[in-house]
Amino acid sequence: MPFAITRDGTRLHYETAGRGTPLVFVHEFSGDARSWEPQLRFFARRYRVIVFNARGYPPSDVPKARSKYAWRIAVDDVADLLRHLRIRKAHVAGCSMGAYTALQFGIRHPAMALSVTSLAAGAGSDPATRAAFLRSTEAHARLFETEGTAAALQSRGISPSRIPQSLKDPRGFAEFLRIHRSHSGTGLAGVLRGVQAKRPPVYALERALKNYRPPLLVMCGDEDDSSIAPALFIKKVCRNARLWVCPASGHTLNTEEPEQFNRVLLDFLTLVDSGRWTPRDPRSLRS
Repeated sequence: MPFAITRDGTRLHYETAGRGTPLVFVHEFSGDARSWEPQLRFFARRYRVIVFNARGYPPSDVPKARSKYAWRIAVDDVADLLRHLRIRKAHVAGCSMGAYTALQFGIRHPAMALSVTSLAAGAGSDPATRAAFLRSTEAHARLFETEGTAAALQSRGISPSRIPQSLKDPRGFAEFLRIHRSHSGTGLAGVLRGVQAKRPPVYALERALKNYRPPLLVMCGDEDDSSIAPALFIKKVCRNARLWVCPASGHTLNTEEPEQFNRVLLDFLTLVDSGRWTPRDPRSLRS
């Protein structure tokens, strides 16, 4: 079982498949490396695909200290993984929590990013609901910490953004639940407090996004209410961004609509790899 050692000594479990240009997938809060299986099978035919479990998600290490969890640490963990694999540059794609990490990777490590794909970023960014988001995040962290993952998930119930997948793909949704229930309560509590609650809202990244260097693909489902407005914001302020919205879909398009997700991402990566990707033409902007 391969592990990469980060700069603070935390071990990250990873898997690789295929050959070619490196493509790293960064998972969401409720998932792990297994959530990217539809992408591993598809993209490993063309790319060197890398998936990993973030810190707090076994078999990666589950630090007990709260200081070991932070959004900056999550970003640097991706860089440390690439350095461990002796990869200078890679395409980086993330979902939800992983999408925020991918966005920040493009800001903090632009020379290492061939491109960035952000799927369903932005939960907790709405100023009108920010305080409620933070209260809910701490309450859920206490549940995971004191009751364990299975009991905490029973108390939380199904998120509205997961309903579309549960309706259209019950088997896939059941797999999502199995993966989520297998996680460490200690790890999830650490991630909620250190990463989710402490990261700046997407709207606070305006200046950095205006100067964003890597090619950027922004993706979301049209029934994922927490992601639509942030996705439109990123598209508006970042000339390097392209936006794709999937109809009648929720939070995790990579498992809910894997065929559409894979094809759209492949088109984007092909444009970048062939040198055909370009920023938005300023003439298309309305004065």
